[in-house]
Amino acid sequence: MTAYADLDTAIDALRAGAADFLLKPFSLAQVLNAIQRCFERSSLARENFVLRREVSTNSADIEGVIGQSDAMFKVCERLKRIAPTPATVLLCGESGTGKEVAARALHRMSPRANGPFVPVNCAAISAELIESELFGHVKGAYTGAAQSREGLFYYARGGTLFLDEISELPLAAQAKLLRALEERRIRPVGSEQEIAVDVRVIAATNRDLKAEVAAQRFRPDLYYRLQVLEVTLPPLRDRPEDIPLLVDHFMTLLTPNLGVPPLSLDPRTLARMADYDWPGNVRELRNLVERSLILGWFDIGSEPEVGVAAISGHAETLEAVEKRHILAVLAASDGNKSEASRRLGISRKTMDRKCQAWGM
Repeated sequence: MTAYADLDTAIDALRAGAADFLLKPFSLAQVLNAIQRCFERSSLARENFVLRREVSTNSADIEGVIGQSDAMFKVCERLKRIAPTPATVLLCGESGTGKEVAARALHRMSPRANGPFVPVNCAAISAELIESELFGHVKGAYTGAAQSREGLFYYARGGTLFLDEISELPLAAQAKLLRALEERRIRPVGSEQEIAVDVRVIAATNRDLKAEVAAQRFRPDLYYRLQVLEVTLPPLRDRPEDIPLLVDHFMTLLTPNLGVPPLSLDPRTLARMADYDWPGNVRELRNLVERSLILGWFDIGSEPEVGVAAISGHAETLEAVEKRHILAVLAASDGNKSEASRRLGISRKTMDRKCQAWGM
């Protein structure tokens, strides 16, 4: 309502966000009509919001998850459906496909988003300490346990515990994990008392757990307990249409820290990227983008020895580039394979497998 019969003031108010205006003097009927118009506009705004939300949910647009391919759309739809539930989730897929990214997305979209997200790599903890790390221990529980310690289950209370590479969990720890999942209670090592824990568990593996069960390396009861909700992350070779989005995302992410300008991605380079098998999946692509930004160009194989970022449609050239880069990082790590694996963003087992293939 304007103080004066001033149309310019009313127009300024509309530009500032007002839904309608009345000029003085006005009647009760004019007020009622204005209110009705506001309700109609509010209804249209709600319909517009719903339509925009439907459009946004019909894409793979989840924070941290990059991709618009059919494969990623299906994954994201499944993540969105699973996220609000308290159920345990098993994420499957090759190394480097983004299982931890998916786990974090599940956590952010869940009612536990304000709680902690606690990731743990089961392969990185020795078999002797894994139970203590997960469930805690009391003073004197074992040699060196000078004081009591809470486990990761305890620290993840009210949030999400992400168990990566769960196939590496020892059988004894698998039994305790199954009990924790079924009863929502844990018993610290050396303790007679159980502790109630409110934790959602998300597990991940790059192995075929059915085969692990058949080989008696994984408990079948734990497998069936985890398999209730399973999501498989597709390898990058099955979604090449997502490569431009991923390259752009990584360049946006990395250029500020590297202090270099972004690179242009021409159709020829994209085509060769799409033809490549990407054994290291999204992680390998990220490493490639980082190296290319440092070099200043996407070298597509004209002189592979000039830069380790070479991309070629020929597998032999790519394997040579990969080998050269891994060996260079290994040398820079003084031959420490664990440290080199960490720097490269690959698992120690992948490093061992490649070195074995190269006769090292």
